[in-house]
Amino acid sequence: MEPNQTPGSIATLEKENEELKDRVAQLTDFIEHGAVPLHWVNADGIIIWANQAELDLLGYDRHEYLGKSITDFHQDPTIIHELFKRLLDHETLSDYPATLICKDGSLKYVVISSNGLFKDGEFIHSRCFTKDITALVREEERRNHLMQLLKKSEERLRLAIEATALGTWDWVLEEGKIYLSTETKKILDLEDDILYPDHILALVHPDDRGEVSLKIEGLQHHISDRSFDFICRTKKSKLNNTCWIKVQGLIHFDPDQGLHRIIGSILDITDLKVAETTNAELVAIVNCSNDAIIAKSLDGTITSWNHAAEEVFGYSAAEMIGHSTEKLVPENLKDQENDLLQRLRTGESLKHFETKRRTKSGKLLDVSLTISPIRDERGNIFGISKIARDITDKKLEERRKNDFISMVSHELKTPLTSVLLFTQVLKQKFNESSDDVGLQITAKIENQTKKMTSLIRDFLSLARIEEGKLQVVIEPISLLTLFEEIKNEAELLINKHHIKFACDSNITILADRDKMGQVLMNLLSNAIKYSPDGGTITLGCEKFGEKIRLYVQDEGIGIDLADQKKLFNRFYRVDSEQTNHIAGFGIGLYIVSEILLYHHSTIEVESEKGVGTTFYFFLDVTPESQR
Repeated sequence: MEPNQTPGSIATLEKENEELKDRVAQLTDFIEHGAVPLHWVNADGIIIWANQAELDLLGYDRHEYLGKSITDFHQDPTIIHELFKRLLDHETLSDYPATLICKDGSLKYVVISSNGLFKDGEFIHSRCFTKDITALVREEERRNHLMQLLKKSEERLRLAIEATALGTWDWVLEEGKIYLSTETKKILDLEDDILYPDHILALVHPDDRGEVSLKIEGLQHHISDRSFDFICRTKKSKLNNTCWIKVQGLIHFDPDQGLHRIIGSILDITDLKVAETTNAELVAIVNCSNDAIIAKSLDGTITSWNHAAEEVFGYSAAEMIGHSTEKLVPENLKDQENDLLQRLRTGESLKHFETKRRTKSGKLLDVSLTISPIRDERGNIFGISKIARDITDKKLEERRKNDFISMVSHELKTPLTSVLLFTQVLKQKFNESSDDVGLQITAKIENQTKKMTSLIRDFLSLARIEEGKLQVVIEPISLLTLFEEIKNEAELLINKHHIKFACDSNITILADRDKMGQVLMNLLSNAIKYSPDGGTITLGCEKFGEKIRLYVQDEGIGIDLADQKKLFNRFYRVDSEQTNHIAGFGIGLYIVSEILLYHHSTIEVESEKGVGTTFYFFLDVTPESQR
């Protein structure tokens, strides 16, 4: 204390008052320009004061912030109600979370610490310290987002692994345990989630155990990270069968700890191994085949070409793969090839289709084609397989045979015609002299001669059909007249049967007279042979729109359904106890079907065992017959 300044003097009080003002000014300046944001809010929720740090935090000027309701700056106004309720209860708040709205529209995540100023028990204003934690919140959001991405990635990985039937495993060497996924347990036929190293070799097939043992030993001695994979067989104890597996993995090596972990995957490749074996067998069969085996795409581009194809056609695989099969097709058969491709694209298969193909040297070959569509697992057609057999020698032999048959048939036909003529002259003489024995003998000679003539006619027709030389002359023919001729000729062959007509007498068909007579005679002879107990044979017809349906019906032994499908094949004969005594070469119905093809018709059959058989076909008729 200075001299002349006694305690309580005016000078002393003034000095103390000045010092107090200075400290208040310093404190006010510290608060006003302090780094911690601070604001006061009165009982009406109006901001009555804020320091510069508060204004800087939110980006407002003083006049934009002071005098405004505090709710204008909170994203959630309900927080203000909660704050005031607790402050009025004289509670001091610490780090109360809130979200403030900045001038630029952005948000600030803060925590507020606040208490109330009271005078005589009445609330004057709050004192709120605001701490900006936006960076912490953003970091937390980023971490949460990363965790969500990680979880989604893990889920996608899990689903991907499940979709591929891939098993996983984790060998922790410090623990001496191998942790297995559900799919791995399924593949290895195990129930436990953990496998111990000593048990590994017991799962391996004995033939592969030595090699796998060396693999495991090698893995345990590595001193750096390394991936590996191998294939082996395992024995499934429950099912007692062999399973092929592919094992892949990665060795984790730590410089301080050494080898401490091996993780990997396991995949059941049994189906793949079986497919490889099957494919190898098929490749061997294809390569060893004497037939040309060719695969091509749906547009006719060749995709495979075996060794026999090189031998047959003269082109190497390199010359043909990637090129069209039209390279082999003669110019006059291009349309035929396009038609075949179209039929195959619809799923149709062709067996033993005979045609011609051209070799590299230009030589034409007779070939027999068996062609099938190639389908994927869903049944979709994506390619075509073709087996081509060179039948040039066979066709040449057939032509020689047919030439021989034709020649012999012609040579036999002339003397038989003479025999038939002389027999008919003798028959007339015996009839005039009432010589019954002579009549019977000549009738039998005439009958057998006609049988021989009919057989020779069939052989001639067969030769012409196979040579492609069968000719038909379409003309109007009275159907009833034709039936009468066939009946008169057939009656020489029967003694137990009755032949009747069931047809309009005015029907006129359009056909080759001689060939249609041969068709009806063959069907009638067939009906006679296959109804040995006699009965009625009907030659009938009925109108079907602009066509006529002709049929030959018997009351014979009938034909099995299995045999019906093969009746019209060349040289096919029904083999049963009931038919063993029936003579024939199996060419009659084949000739019938071929002649009808030249008339743009097909032969059909309906039959029931023990009841009888009906053969029928459709022909064109004259306009008058359609009325």
